[in-house]
Formats: sequence, structure tokens, C-alpha cells
Amino acid sequence: MAIKNMDEEAAVQEKEHLLAPNPEDQLSPMEKAIRQTFKSTAHLANHLPTGTVLAFQLLAPIFTNQGHCDDANRWMTACLVMLCCFSCFLLSFSDSFLDDSKKVRYGFATFNGLWVIDGAAVLPQDKRLDYRIKFIDFVHGFMSVLVFVAVALFDNNVVSCFYPEPSEEMNQLLAALPVGIGVVSSGLFVTFPTSRHGIGFPLSPH
Repeated sequence: MAIKNMDEEAAVQEKEHLLAPNPEDQLSPMEKAIRQTFKSTAHLANHLPTGTVLAFQLLAPIFTNQGHCDDANRWMTACLVMLCCFSCFLLSFSDSFLDDSKKVRYGFATFNGLWVIDGAAVLPQDKRLDYRIKFIDFVHGFMSVLVFVAVALFDNNVVSCFYPEPSEEMNQLLAALPVGIGVVSSGLFVTFPTSRHGIGFPLSPH
């Protein structure tokens, strides 16, 4: 009898769970789009140098004074965002390889090949030319900057710093702009993949 009652209670609980309203269904279409885009942008952030993203997440609350900015805070925050954008663009041209002792070495792509940061490691001339700058590097550099801007726009402290009392039109723009950036960048990352494994990115298998 006890087992029968337990089965009936489990069936009732399962039925109530199925009939319970889904929180996702209570969101407006715009809120669903923003939530989905936030998830997509978080995924796209994997294409950014981890050190740059961590530095931004650490310093943004300090520079913005938790979103309560004066003129000095705005200047510091603007400089932080610009430096992070520059870092994302520059590190898109970095790459890595394993030397003869299987130690990871980093360098920057140039028009003449890979410039190794640690001069003790030397790449053969034929291999060094494989790391030359290509058009795709500029595409990925530009996309990295776009993705970082989207990440910055999702930071409430940064938005509150520059727009403490945004108008209705500005609110719509701040909600729609990261959506557009996420869609465009996602398509470009898929269309133009890169083989580089630079500083702050997953290591190269070779």
C-alpha cells in the first residue's frame, strides 16, 4: 500500500511539473532575443584572449566606480576599453609552436614570417614563412574588436558610466547593437576560420 501511495504521489508531482509554466515562456520576444544573444556573445568571447577579458572584468568595476562615474572615471574607462580592443586586435596576429624540446613558443606574424618573442627558439625558414600575415588575420582582428565591444556593452557598469540616464531610443540601441554584433561576428567566425593559436588562445598541436 505504501509503495502504491508513493507511486501516486510521484505521478502527481510529475504532472504538476509538466503543467508548471516555463519561465522562458513568460519572456517577451525581445527579452528572449537578448538572452539568446547574451549566451551567443558569451560563446563568442571564447574567441578573445583570455587575459584581456579577465583584465577587463577585473578592472571595469574599479574604473567605473561600480557604474557611478565622474569625468575621471569616464576617461579611465574609455582608455581601458580602447586598450582592451587594441590588445584583442594585436593578439589576433600572435601564434605559437612547439620547439625541438616540445616547449611552447610564442611569436607575432609578420610579412616575413613569425617573429619569435623568445629569441632562443629559431624556426626553420620554410616553416617561418607558413606563419606570415594573411588577410584573414585582419578579418579576425576586426571581429575580435567587435566581439569585445559587445562584451563591454553587456557590462552594466560600463553602460551606466557613459549613459547614466539613457533615453528610450538609447536603451533600444544598447539592446539591439550587441545583438547585431553577435549575429555578424558569429557568421564571420564560421565563414573565415583561423588556424592561429596565439597568446591567450588554445595551444597549437604543432
